[in-house]
Amino acid sequence: MDKPGVNTLGRHLQKLRQKSGLSLSQLAAQAGIAKSNLSRIEQGNGNPTLDTIWRLAIQLKVPFSTLIAPVSGLINDRDVELRLIDQGMDDPAVDVYWMSCAPHTQREAEGHSVGTTEAITVISGELEVGPQDNLKHLRAGETHLFHADQPHVYRAGDSWASVMVTIVYAKGGTTE
Repeated sequence: MDKPGVNTLGRHLQKLRQKSGLSLSQLAAQAGIAKSNLSRIEQGNGNPTLDTIWRLAIQLKVPFSTLIAPVSGLINDRDVELRLIDQGMDDPAVDVYWMSCAPHTQREAEGHSVGTTEAITVISGELEVGPQDNLKHLRAGETHLFHADQPHVYRAGDSWASVMVTIVYAKGGTTE
């Protein structure tokens, strides 16, 4: 993530943390990160991973999209790039992301809130996706819908994979 993006994320994160009534120490402990790392992120000096941002959103009880919505650029983490395309405000809430994975990248995601589903549509390349015990191999133009309230995997093939990720939260609940 570029410096302006980290600054924006940090300021927004701090507002959400304060609104939730959590201290820096409490949120850091709950998210399993060092207090100094959380402080650096809030000050716009860190370089948080996607996993760190996900864990912070879960502990703040907000959807991932709520945490990253003010960031206008790509969020990148080693071999994965992510951009929020749209954040739905209806019930159920629907969030849409563009994601690109480098060749042979495997990303393991924690489960989302109960009742959440994901639809993954491959735009280019190939991707295996879904819960570890039920991975589906997708090529360009193919879509897989699965229950995302359990841990799941994204695994790119021999070339870059670009995908559209649609997350549909359970009706009445968008908290991660």
